[in-house]
Amino acid sequence: MNALLALFTFLTLTPAAAKPNAGLKTWGRFSKLPYPGDKAFLYDTFPGDFIWAVGTAAYQVEGAFEKDGKGLSIWDTFTRGGNRMATGDVGSDSYHNIHADVRAIRQLGVSHYRFSLSWSRIFPNGTRGSYNEIGTNYYRTLLKRLKENRVEPVVTLYHWDLPDHLQQTLGGWSNPELVGIFKDYADFCFQTFGDDVKYWITIDNPFVVARHGYGTGVVAPGIKNDPDLPFRVGHNLLKAHAAAWHLYDRHYRPRQQGKLSMALASHWIKPSRTRLESLRECQCSLDHVLGWFARPLFTDGDYPPCMKARLGSRLPTFTREEREQVKGTADFFALSHGAALSFQLINDSLKFGQQEDLDLRMLLYWVNIEYDKPPIFVVQSGWYVLGNTKTEDPKHMYYLKRFIAEALKSIVIDGVNVIGYTAWSLIDGFEWHREYGIRRGLYYVDFNTPDMKREPKTSATFYRNVIQRNGFPELPENRPAQGVFPCDFAWGVSANSIQVETIPSQFADPSVYLWNISNNGALMKLEGLSAPPLRRTTHCADYASIRQQVDDIRQVGVNHFHFSLNWSALVPMGDVAHPNTTLLGYYHCFTRQLLQANVTPVVTLWHHTRQRSSLPAPLDTANKWLNRATPKAFADYARLCYRELGAHVKMWITLNEPNDEMVSYQEGHQMLRAHALAWHAYDLEFRHAQGGQVSLALHMDWVEPAFSFSREDVEPAKRVLDFRVGWFAEPIFGSGDYPLGMRSWLRQLNSLDLPVFNEKDRQLVKGTYDFFAISHFSTKLVTHAKEDSYTYTAMLEVQHMIDTTWIMSPRPVVPWGLRKALNWVKEHYCDVPVYVMANGVQEDPARFKDSLRVYYLYNYINEALKAYTLDGVNLKGYFAYALSDQRDPGFGLYGQVHEEVIVKASLSNYHNIIQHNGFPILGAAPQQCPSFPQPCLGCHVLVKRPVVGFLTLVGSGVLITLGLIIYYTAKRHKECY
Repeated sequence: MNALLALFTFLTLTPAAAKPNAGLKTWGRFSKLPYPGDKAFLYDTFPGDFIWAVGTAAYQVEGAFEKDGKGLSIWDTFTRGGNRMATGDVGSDSYHNIHADVRAIRQLGVSHYRFSLSWSRIFPNGTRGSYNEIGTNYYRTLLKRLKENRVEPVVTLYHWDLPDHLQQTLGGWSNPELVGIFKDYADFCFQTFGDDVKYWITIDNPFVVARHGYGTGVVAPGIKNDPDLPFRVGHNLLKAHAAAWHLYDRHYRPRQQGKLSMALASHWIKPSRTRLESLRECQCSLDHVLGWFARPLFTDGDYPPCMKARLGSRLPTFTREEREQVKGTADFFALSHGAALSFQLINDSLKFGQQEDLDLRMLLYWVNIEYDKPPIFVVQSGWYVLGNTKTEDPKHMYYLKRFIAEALKSIVIDGVNVIGYTAWSLIDGFEWHREYGIRRGLYYVDFNTPDMKREPKTSATFYRNVIQRNGFPELPENRPAQGVFPCDFAWGVSANSIQVETIPSQFADPSVYLWNISNNGALMKLEGLSAPPLRRTTHCADYASIRQQVDDIRQVGVNHFHFSLNWSALVPMGDVAHPNTTLLGYYHCFTRQLLQANVTPVVTLWHHTRQRSSLPAPLDTANKWLNRATPKAFADYARLCYRELGAHVKMWITLNEPNDEMVSYQEGHQMLRAHALAWHAYDLEFRHAQGGQVSLALHMDWVEPAFSFSREDVEPAKRVLDFRVGWFAEPIFGSGDYPLGMRSWLRQLNSLDLPVFNEKDRQLVKGTYDFFAISHFSTKLVTHAKEDSYTYTAMLEVQHMIDTTWIMSPRPVVPWGLRKALNWVKEHYCDVPVYVMANGVQEDPARFKDSLRVYYLYNYINEALKAYTLDGVNLKGYFAYALSDQRDPGFGLYGQVHEEVIVKASLSNYHNIIQHNGFPILGAAPQQCPSFPQPCLGCHVLVKRPVVGFLTLVGSGVLITLGLIIYYTAKRHKECY
């Protein structure tokens, strides 16, 4: 009874706001958000009063380490010991460059500037008795200049640079005496600067100060002997902060009306498994880093239970009075996020077997529910580039874009009260334990010039544009288009290959069965009995695999189907006089059955794959495409296919995606000749009778400049497109020669690899097309600035990269890239008819509710519609890739479990788009399309052999007449009786 009473008392007296471990819901909540819609980029704007800021830290940028009476800080001492290679003695020399820094701040258009005070510049030995007027005037001047430019300051009292005198005489933050000393320093700052400051940060990132300054020794003061010392240091930091907050609250807030907090930094962590134990470990990891300081400030004045349970007596304890003193001493949640902690200063011991991640949005949500919805000011966020990077820093720019976009989603979608964002940092400087090995500034600092010249980087231009627009407002090109494609638009589906069944399954089983019609209707096999072999000609209807495949294609709702023949299987020995007639017959039946189902076959003669050449054995072993006999052999093979299948196939692809970067220029040259010979063969020998079209299909993923306003990035993007697409397109669709840019670039590199077209070959290749077909799957960014050797192409001098806000699977999903690719074709080759011959995304084959593919197809087709309706691209057709996971794993509209075929969600959605011929305007009159005549499979006989056709018609007429005579004669006999 007493136990129940105690429990009741506890429940009634515990404040509802406490919500212990409420953040544990974060991972579950985000796992249930709609995918990939929730991952798509959000076009929207921030609240009107949102704080846009940029920041620096004193030791990183000020320099002048001994100038005008400044005392030494622990960093001045630390950088002169051990194996340190560089110091912040000069940094970015902001002490002598207030005007340059303020000019940069003004150019960015920020509303707030976060900077820190150098404690040892104001109090050289750390206490009021050593007051330095000149050092104090530096900050007065800075505040004055900010005020003149209408920029609000966000002032940090302590950003890691403790006066060295306090470290040497008192042991720094390990000594509780520093609580009072810090309070007095804060008192002076509030009194001296407080009339101009509305946002104060007492201490920046106490986790790094305590754990890495007094634990691992990675940062100043570099102490690493006592494993329990970091917890005592953290204890003192919390009490020092609380003392400063209460001082401000009692004596300065009524007049100055400012707000004060402590800047807390954190990584993000995701569970390695979906079990509850993993989630608890994630929660505990955050508690050991962020909760160590956040829970005392925002919840109950004490450390997280997880820390107390795991650390026991190693963790100091708060008295009841101290808990009351610490609790509630933050007017907003100041959150630091990014490179200073994530992936650099969090070691595996604090991950508890889970996986670190860079998800600012989830971290914001966790803070929001864990600490009862405080206003959150992101006071440090950004990334870094290598130290040799100059003004082109697209990597930093795209990380900024990602973090700002996540903050926007946090506000708009998650309802988190994010009040501001601070890009880090304003200028390049001394990067703590990384020294000058990385750069984090929005402005490039040339450390080799006397005045430390500042230049805006691409990230600065990007951030300025975001601030000007207050986020990412939706532009017309971002909105879905409404409208329909033309009536004769080719809707298709592609497959690399089809299932081939060389022995008809219809009559393949000779067994005898007993049909139990009186009971369950089952067939019972009679052992020992077999039927005599049937002596009949094989019919197309005998192939069950054809019926099944054609039925699957018809269900999609398409009117075209694209697949590839197998050259090496059709002509195994390379001699077209001795083809594989069985396989040829199968292809004949397949295309015929497609036509009967009102599906137009689109047939590729040779499909390039990296795994195997698919050339007949004699060519495969004789130098493959480098063999000058191969183009002629290909043309002969093409003639065979035109002759045997041309009655049913009116759309041919000679070579599918030959423009692979693994193909040499010499191989490509022979492929171009092979295509041209095959095209001319059709044009001269078959087109008149068959009336079809021939071209080739090029792989064309889009290449976007990483920074589209930079000529330095636009040129590399053009270069890559010349080498990847123009390589094959320009000789055929353009001049009859390789692109000028391609040839001049190779000449510049003194390369003779690119073959030269003689006049005969130029005339042979030029104009050998009836349409322009592309396969498009994704988009890449390129920049000229080298950052990562793994994704750098030295020959083209381009760095490949991605926008970190893009959906990945595993290639980026970038719908607008298709529209840009189609426009590139139009700009280069005018009104050429264009087909998107393959467009699809890879997704886990086990996901039959394939929401990513649904999203992908909808948005890519919508971009194709924009290219047609808004840009005037002569788009004739669109083919989704691929039909089935069985033939193209991970890309299929159909899935498969064992022998069962599964219709995925994307198939129904694609079928719906086809039925509506696009995205009709709501309420508009339905599109009126003429009905097209059904295909007549025997009509080609009348065209090719008129005498046979005439005799067939006469014979049919005679048979019908005889039938009528016999019928009426018999009828008269009956009437007589």
